[in-house]
Amino acid sequence: MNLSVGALNPIAFSWGSLQVHWYGIIIASAVVLATILAVREARRRRVDPDRIYDLILWSLPVAIISARAYYVIFEWGYYQNHLSEIIRVWDGGIAIYGALIGAGIVVYLFCRYYWIPVWLMLDIIAPVLIMAQGIGRWGNFMNQEAFGRVTSLAFLQSLHLPHFIIQQMWINGAFRQPTFLYESVWDILGFIVLMSLRHVPKLFKQGEIFLSYVIWYSFGRFFVEGMRTDSLMLLGIRVSQWLSVVLFMGAIGLLVWRRTRVQNPVPDYLDGNQFAPKDLE
Repeated sequence: MNLSVGALNPIAFSWGSLQVHWYGIIIASAVVLATILAVREARRRRVDPDRIYDLILWSLPVAIISARAYYVIFEWGYYQNHLSEIIRVWDGGIAIYGALIGAGIVVYLFCRYYWIPVWLMLDIIAPVLIMAQGIGRWGNFMNQEAFGRVTSLAFLQSLHLPHFIIQQMWINGAFRQPTFLYESVWDILGFIVLMSLRHVPKLFKQGEIFLSYVIWYSFGRFFVEGMRTDSLMLLGIRVSQWLSVVLFMGAIGLLVWRRTRVQNPVPDYLDGNQFAPKDLE
């Protein structure tokens, strides 16, 4: 294989001194598509579509800040000597679990303020969130990050990958496992599964689509994280792997508990927002 062409340019275009990175374009595209799909579903579930736009405006900045903060905290050994690089999110280095923590807090507070069932809102956004995560991994691809251990050209070819992906996996003088691709495929498959099942009558109680998302994502992330070479570490432990275990077990336990409790039964997902005004029906 001819590797003389080199890696793909992470910069999409320049406008004067401004450089627009593919990473940002891909993330922005994922957010736009996720917003469109979430707005459509919100209307079906009797949630004011304008609340989705409001939620995006509040949660997206917090998610970016918390994702970067999460990453910087666990890589503080480097950033304490490179303080000027802390804000350079366009070069990569954001942690999805950090984003989920920050966005989750905003969703809770937002829904409490607007009297929207928190679990229902989480159900609406869960499928499009995992879709956005799957698309966003291609930003990592353009930056040549979130890759795995050294592998062989023969192995990559055995996966029947396009030439441009194999070429982009030539990093630091060796071919690497395309772990970005493994996670992207897992996420998109999860999106398809959730979208296919969420309108099945009586299948999901409110909150269970979100919990299914947590179970699906954390299960796949555990194994993909084990193949990566850039994992955030704490006391010699891969942070994302152990967090995946906690979330996986916690989501299953919460799902079972909510299904088995007798008092205050959980409404069906398809019942939508029971507090919505008539003009949203």
